[in-house]
Amino acid sequence: MELSLTQSSLFFGLLLLAAGGSLLLKYSSAAAMARNFPRSEQAGKVLMILAMAWTGWKVWHLGSMDYGDYKQYILIGFGILGVLSFKYAADFLSVRASCILYLFFADMLVDSAWMRYEEPLRLLMVVPVYIGIALSLYLAYAPFRLRDFFGWAFAQESRGKSLAMVAAVYGLLLSGVAFTF
Repeated sequence: MELSLTQSSLFFGLLLLAAGGSLLLKYSSAAAMARNFPRSEQAGKVLMILAMAWTGWKVWHLGSMDYGDYKQYILIGFGILGVLSFKYAADFLSVRASCILYLFFADMLVDSAWMRYEEPLRLLMVVPVYIGIALSLYLAYAPFRLRDFFGWAFAQESRGKSLAMVAAVYGLLLSGVAFTF
């Protein structure tokens, strides 16, 4: 699926606005949900199944130049890894699966800005996406750091609401910029 730069900027902006806005409007329940997310077994299973499905879809659509002749073996290998992750990497599985999903999501967003050098405002979307890619790679390696971050962010209500406000305002800005492309 290919998105235009307008669609990807708008989608990412609305996602940030929804995350920040929901935290601002329902702080206590959203903060509790965020604190419980890193060790949630149910969220981990659902997100890992989605990540496995997205991985399978990407592998299935590999061209012959991208090892497409071996896609059935790659698909079996990733399937085995996914199933084994339920047993051997069950702790913080939701964080790891979220990282996988974010990397696929980021791939779509960055692809929409590829070779669009005439649009300098694309960097308002691309830079945070690349920061998210770096964070995803780090959190896939050390998923307990997300638990630590949520513990720090929600230790004080003012800190959590400030972070939510930054996300919501940036999402609103990005949503507005999306219509300039």
